[in-house]
Amino acid sequence: MIRVTAAVIERDGKVLIAKRKAGGRFGGLWEFPGGKVEADESPERCLERELLEELGIRARTGPLLCVSRHDYGHLAVELLVFRVSSFSGEVSLVDHSETRWVPMDRLGEYDFPDADRPVIAKLVAEAGS
Repeated sequence: MIRVTAAVIERDGKVLIAKRKAGGRFGGLWEFPGGKVEADESPERCLERELLEELGIRARTGPLLCVSRHDYGHLAVELLVFRVSSFSGEVSLVDHSETRWVPMDRLGEYDFPDADRPVIAKLVAEAGS
């Protein structure tokens, strides 16, 4: 099982999602930005590194929101989802084809990998509270 981090980055009542480039694993699907935890790093450090590499932003990892596990058959994933407490810089397209700021209650309109579905359900439920 690989450990992967993901960021819930909020601004003005919306959350940042990113579309994976076509051709790769899960190509064309939307995701919460993040990436694979390397052997020598904490999940929090991984997320900060991945956000800088993939989006060009310096982020400060906040609290753990949830953990989602999913077996895709060819790949088992443990997704560690953190809120981002703050970030600086402008979001740029380095590793994605598109980014969008989306209201929480509209996340279900986007096509995400299965491991992200429990995260979306949690965020939508929080938005409705």
